[in-house]
Amino acid sequence: MAFERGFTYLGLLFAIAFLGLMFAGTGEVWQRVAQREREEQLLFAGRAYARAIAAYHAATPGDVKQWPRNLEDLILDRRNFATRHHLRQLYPDPMSGKQEWGLIKAGEGIVGVYSTGRGKPLKRANFLESESSFVGANDYRDWRFHAMPRVEGALR
Repeated sequence: MAFERGFTYLGLLFAIAFLGLMFAGTGEVWQRVAQREREEQLLFAGRAYARAIAAYHAATPGDVKQWPRNLEDLILDRRNFATRHHLRQLYPDPMSGKQEWGLIKAGEGIVGVYSTGRGKPLKRANFLESESSFVGANDYRDWRFHAMPRVEGALR
């Protein structure tokens, strides 16, 4: 009788160990799925900011074009007779979870944004042509969303 209980106990230990390994594997897969989803959100928000910054620049009245001085300028652009909304809302940085983005500046104006979140991207290829510098990036901070493909004098 005691001999049978030993086998039952040993079988129960193996079952618990197997379930633990299965749950650990599921957790790892779930974490990758969540990271891929955050990457898609980053691409969406970064592209939206780049388009909005370019639209703000193009909508400048007169011959001397201006870049926005802060991201809030993209929501309410009151430089013209009619208020323009180049962006519906300010998007949070999905990689850092904060509202704050890294700003790429040319002088006082913003010409692009990048994530302040750290981490190695899972997505390594198949970007838009304007995002060719993202290929093989080692950090999300290297994904830089510019209003124009190349802006001379742009700083971090």
